[in-house]
Amino acid sequence: MTPTETDKLIRQLIGGDPHAPVAILQRAENSTDPVLLVAAALINSAGPDRLGRAAELAGNTRDRQLVAIAAAHVAGDQDRVDALVRDHLVDHPDHLLVAWIAAGAGFPR
Repeated sequence: MTPTETDKLIRQLIGGDPHAPVAILQRAENSTDPVLLVAAALINSAGPDRLGRAAELAGNTRDRQLVAIAAAHVAGDQDRVDALVRDHLVDHPDHLLVAWIAAGAGFPR
């Protein structure tokens, strides 16, 4: 899956497309894209250790920070999420998935 395809799926997820979560979870089974794996972990944090896989595959600071933010979100540590998001969005203001996590990621906790 290309970064463009991942970006499209993430935008569909954030926009509330009911088919996006299923598509993300299906693609996450064999994905090596840390962004897609984080999105899958947000959809189903009780599933396979997608955040662990994402952390192993994160090859740059942006992706490593995304994994840390998602892990704090899944753990319910909102103070840590807030602090990490603020720092991340200073350097990467266009990161929609991080902004969505900061807004509560659309999923009940």
